[in-house]
Amino acid sequence: MQTKTVAKINDVSIVLIDGAEKQVPIKPICEALGIDHKRQVDKIKSDEILGSVGGLKPSVGADGKQYDMFCIPYMYIFGWLFTINPKNVKAEAKENVVRYKQECYTSLFNHFTDQSEFLEKKQLALEKQMEEVERIRSDFGNAKKLLDEARKALNKVKEMTFEEWQMNKRQLSIDFPN
Repeated sequence: MQTKTVAKINDVSIVLIDGAEKQVPIKPICEALGIDHKRQVDKIKSDEILGSVGGLKPSVGADGKQYDMFCIPYMYIFGWLFTINPKNVKAEAKENVVRYKQECYTSLFNHFTDQSEFLEKKQLALEKQMEEVERIRSDFGNAKKLLDEARKALNKVKEMTFEEWQMNKRQLSIDFPN
């Protein structure tokens, strides 16, 4: 059995048990937070989601020995921690639990609102870019007209003969566009 420390709570390592599904024993977390382990196990078992995924697994205790401990999958540990009331933890853990819950609220907000924020910003960018394309298209149309007129004038100069020049009293009469 391989274990890996994934977090520390009040200097207590939170260990991940590698296996088919990564599991986290909750007892060390409860001890670090100063909350009743048995009460948390009961709370997890009664939860319609956590209750279906929690169970006893071989785990390594703080003394290095192997025990059967109640574990939940790693992917659920953060949700379970979110359910812990900061009023019920020991004083030195309270600030961290409150901060953790605030981070969870922020993460949930970002998760559920980022897409709509992205779509709003994308829509604004699309509208702005469409206006820019229309402005450039209009400018291009005007520039194309000016270019066509300038080409006509250039061709007129190219086609002018010496005789035409003499007939014009040695003047080049070229109409330049305004």
